Amino acid sequence: MRKKSNTLFVIVGPTAVGKTDLCIHLAHWLNTEIISADSRQFFKEMQIGTAKPTKQEMDGVPHHFVGHISIDTSYNAGQFEKDVMQLLEDKFKWNKSMIMTGGSGLYIKAVCDGIDEMPEIPAEIREELNREKEEKGLAFLQQMLKEVDPAYYEIVDLKNPQRVIRALELYRATGKNMSYYRDQQHQVDRPFNIVKIGLERDRDVLYERINLRMDLMIGAGLFEEAQALYPQKDLNALQTVGYQEIFQYLDGEYDKEEAIRLLKRNSRRYAKRQMTWFKKDEEITWFHPDQVDEIKQFIEQSLED
Repeated sequence: MRKKSNTLFVIVGPTAVGKTDLCIHLAHWLNTEIISADSRQFFKEMQIGTAKPTKQEMDGVPHHFVGHISIDTSYNAGQFEKDVMQLLEDKFKWNKSMIMTGGSGLYIKAVCDGIDEMPEIPAEIREELNREKEEKGLAFLQQMLKEVDPAYYEIVDLKNPQRVIRALELYRATGKNMSYYRDQQHQVDRPFNIVKIGLERDRDVLYERINLRMDLMIGAGLFEEAQALYPQKDLNALQTVGYQEIFQYLDGEYDKEEAIRLLKRNSRRYAKRQMTWFKKDEEITWFHPDQVDEIKQFIEQSLED
């Protein structure tokens, strides 16, 4: 078998763990570029609420798939896989390594393992589930998902109705749940090496960082950003933590103090779901973000193997 000469370093972890700073440091060290695999950062209108790295934070390192599409654009993991593979084909002509980082497990899996085509869903099933959502509420669908697919329930973004409906329509159409299709996917053989690095912190420290980040986002204008996006609040891109809580505040469902409490709580829950997803991947080698020298040694060893 011909030895693969290029390597994609995949650096994952929950929100606020410290991926951005480490990856920019490593990109300078490796003289390479960064691919964002954070599906929330794809959308150019969502700047503050997705913690996009600023130009100053990027420190001259080219970043791909950050703010490259609009919130009214339909974009999924399958398209991301195609776009990243095309980019890597081009970049690997000049670079021996690239870094991909983010917290969106499905998008990372799409690039590393490939995504099998899901079966077509009859339109009437989707329409029926949307009617049930309107009549009985999202909580009803969440409970239904918990019953038919408890494993996927633990990791899916439950605040995103389209993700919940997608899982339920798959079950109603095929009798098999989303976890079944995820487990059935066959890993493709990529023409480059893949080395996965996970970042983790003590839970209490991580949660403190999440709370602090939210305070900084609010100070930077998160509520004002969400208010500007409020007329488009039903778009799929905006069905996410950091915006939904503010939209509900703007709808008069609770006061600002409660909105801030929910922003922090739901961000912590989001981080927990991310870790649940990544901990199932046995190919990930875990480090504390401050173990920079150890991570570099690990990378050097992987390049020698």
